[in-house]
Amino acid sequence: MKACTAKEVKISDLIEPSALDLLASFLKTPLQIEQHLMRSFDAAYHIGEKPVTKAVVESVLSKQINDIEPTLIRNGYNVKELAEQFGAKPSEIRAFFRGQLDQPRTRDLQQQMLSAGLPL
Repeated sequence: MKACTAKEVKISDLIEPSALDLLASFLKTPLQIEQHLMRSFDAAYHIGEKPVTKAVVESVLSKQINDIEPTLIRNGYNVKELAEQFGAKPSEIRAFFRGQLDQPRTRDLQQQMLSAGLPL
């Protein structure tokens, strides 16, 4: 943030500390941070909010950002690769992501993924 602002501008004049804390607690990668900062500033500009508030940040954050599927995709695993690696059908993996797979198979897949070191 300091590299992107003029020396005389305080970061707190642009975005509230609580809004930054919220972003830091939800986001993990530099790309996510950049994207959500940009979306937050854009949303605040359109509603005339200055500095960017926690409420504005909450409005642009995806609620599913830390679900299993986005986490695995960020780590380079897609449905096809997971199906091949764990002897499952792609439809089973998609059902697993949606929480619609039967309990025994869900436990089995979770166990296999955790044993393989996947970030669940």
